[in-house]
Amino acid sequence: MTIQAETHQIKKHNKHPSRKHSKKKDSVTVAVNEKSPLIPKKKGDHFNGASRSGAVMNLSTTIIGAGIMALPATMKVLGLALGIAAIILVAVLSEATVRILLKYSRGGGTDSYGSLMGDAFGEVGKKLLQACVVINNIGVLVIYMIILGDVVAGSTSNGLHHPGLLEGWFGPHWWNGRVFVLLVTTVGVFVPLASLKRMDSLSVTSGLAVALAVVFLIVTAGIAMFKIASGSLPMPRLLPDIKDINSVWNLFTAVPVLVTAYICHFNVHSIGNELEDPSFIEPIVQISLVLCTMVYIMTSFFGFVLFGDATMGDILSNFDSDLGVPYSAELNDIVRISYALHLMLVFPLVFYALRLNTDGLFFPSAQLPLESDNKRFAFVSVGLLSLVYLGANFVPSAWDAFQFTGATAAVCIGFIFPAAIAIRDVHGIATKGDKILAVLMIGLAVFANAVAIYSDAYALFKKSSSPRA
Repeated sequence: MTIQAETHQIKKHNKHPSRKHSKKKDSVTVAVNEKSPLIPKKKGDHFNGASRSGAVMNLSTTIIGAGIMALPATMKVLGLALGIAAIILVAVLSEATVRILLKYSRGGGTDSYGSLMGDAFGEVGKKLLQACVVINNIGVLVIYMIILGDVVAGSTSNGLHHPGLLEGWFGPHWWNGRVFVLLVTTVGVFVPLASLKRMDSLSVTSGLAVALAVVFLIVTAGIAMFKIASGSLPMPRLLPDIKDINSVWNLFTAVPVLVTAYICHFNVHSIGNELEDPSFIEPIVQISLVLCTMVYIMTSFFGFVLFGDATMGDILSNFDSDLGVPYSAELNDIVRISYALHLMLVFPLVFYALRLNTDGLFFPSAQLPLESDNKRFAFVSVGLLSLVYLGANFVPSAWDAFQFTGATAAVCIGFIFPAAIAIRDVHGIATKGDKILAVLMIGLAVFANAVAIYSDAYALFKKSSSPRA
């Protein structure tokens, strides 16, 4: 929008060359070459703008990732009533923070989250955001790949082996081991999808990813309703099980999972910039959040109703045994296959923002935009894919990585940074309500995640020291 306006003014004054004209020209050069972590809309190709339905699919796919697998376990911590209320609360707060980002982007004429942080806090703010997006997205992608390895190749935990799909079908072989399966998946699936340079190119895969998440939900709901009708399921717990002060602190361990489940802020500007009319991004965000919240609530409800207090941190782990319904083995395979494919299709959307922010963090003085420099594009892409692949093979627990990224980088991206921008208010457009909401969000986010980190650390320390007792 800014580049177009300035170019129009240059053409208008072109017949009167002057020093003023020179300044306008210089300002356009700076705007075109400015490095930002999330790229603005491109005007030089034949791309006429992304569709609104494609934008909804891309944003919904960014939101619905591995977090949905952990949400039923938050019901085990919070109980159904409090857990569903917490999902709705985080959805409302997420919509408020995205609205803050878009409002202050318009006020400052910025077209990316990174540029907005730079506008409010200078280069330090921009670099801090880029670092948080890199940490968060690497952690999320490592989790995706770990879950894919568990589902397809199998896993071993506390001496108990959970066979993967390939091992269950063909028996144990070298070619269905975790290392080889993840290598084939990376080269055969992630590399081609990660090579796409424009967000709208992923809209079809995003729609398919959302459909696969719905397949998972339908199968889970169907199994739960069948067992409810047959009277084989107990009444689910509606409230948390509070026994002592430590069980109170343990409630806050659900916060990082809920926060991570709604993190989409790093892709909002990129998706909006590709729209023919970027003003539609606000209703697109609202539609996506409503859609994802409905999927989250139903998945959490039916998952917890089905497995109760036996619900695992990753509910896919519950689908490797007899479900007590007809065609149990086939239904287990459908659930695991649908969600494995879902994660494969979500991967490139999260990787898109990771690559752009990594480039902005480590190559801030590059002359060409990342998508125009094929060598740099390939170098950054291969380096990040290699790092995620190694992490998935050496990080032992997806749940611990989830807790860490959710309680640190994700809460900064989703809540602390947007609230800080509103408090800073460099353009004087904040209302009193904006600032009160921002202060409350920062206080709530810092307190809840500090308690969550303490509770996780305490549980880890207690677990490690128990054999010596």
